[in-house]
Amino acid sequence: MSNLFAPLAWLGRQGTTAVAAVVFIAMATPQVGAMMKGYLTEIVVALLCIAFIRVDIGVLRLHLSRPHIGIAATLWMVIGIPALFGGACLLLGVREAAPDLFTGLVMQFSASPMMAAPALVMLMGLDATLVLIVLVASTALIPLTAPFFAWLYIGAELSVPPLALGLKLLAILASAIIISVVIRRCAGLERIRRFRAEIDGINIIVLYIFAAPIMEFFLPSLRREPMTVLWVSLLALALFATYYGVTVLLFLRAGREQALALGIMTSLRNLGLLIAATGGAIPELSWIYFAASQIPIHLAPALLKWLAARKGKA
Repeated sequence: MSNLFAPLAWLGRQGTTAVAAVVFIAMATPQVGAMMKGYLTEIVVALLCIAFIRVDIGVLRLHLSRPHIGIAATLWMVIGIPALFGGACLLLGVREAAPDLFTGLVMQFSASPMMAAPALVMLMGLDATLVLIVLVASTALIPLTAPFFAWLYIGAELSVPPLALGLKLLAILASAIIISVVIRRCAGLERIRRFRAEIDGINIIVLYIFAAPIMEFFLPSLRREPMTVLWVSLLALALFATYYGVTVLLFLRAGREQALALGIMTSLRNLGLLIAATGGAIPELSWIYFAASQIPIHLAPALLKWLAARKGKA
């Protein structure tokens, strides 16, 4: 049996290197993306399940005794960021100048953190408990806040009505929670810990299956409209860095370590959840932006691991 799962364990042990490779392999295999595009919802549910079965309930209870920082960080994630960045886009005239891109930006502003955020934070040697609390809280609120901001900024042009979007998000989250609870009960926490590497390997495969549909048209778009893809990619990178920098500055008074951890979490936004909720019914330029935003997200784990190594040698 151990030999059967050995390839998964090996893949899981590649960690950040495999996560970085996923985005480039996804670019090079558009055929897989075309096949999997109709299953985005199921893929996102699988990613959420993998994250939820690894949640340490004991750690969550321990840190909920001091909830003020977690509440502030959650409000910043689900209300502050979409209000600030969405408002800035309106002031800059992005909605009128590039409405299709604006749709993609609003979805990114409104998204919760990626489920992999706590693991990435730990790669830097930082405490990921606060990140885990904010991750759970903000993900629970997304079915309420994301449809509101979608209605506020996009309105009638939104491909999915706000109420339907909220219900779809709620259904995705509820499905993932129910499935993960069943898996935890059947497998047991000890077995889940023992097969950590194998679960990581499965996670990397599912990440690839998710990235493939997102990256399906990235290279063709790059060949067809290189300047458009270039400036959209630079925008995605700039926003990734801005989320991080603004969040760190806001939460420095809570402590440097917590501010850095929250900055990492804020930069890694779970676009997949909102894409799944809309069924992929979004404009082409939004797809290009989503694809471009996957590059810093997938390269960040390797960069964070390198930074953590340098920190350890210092």
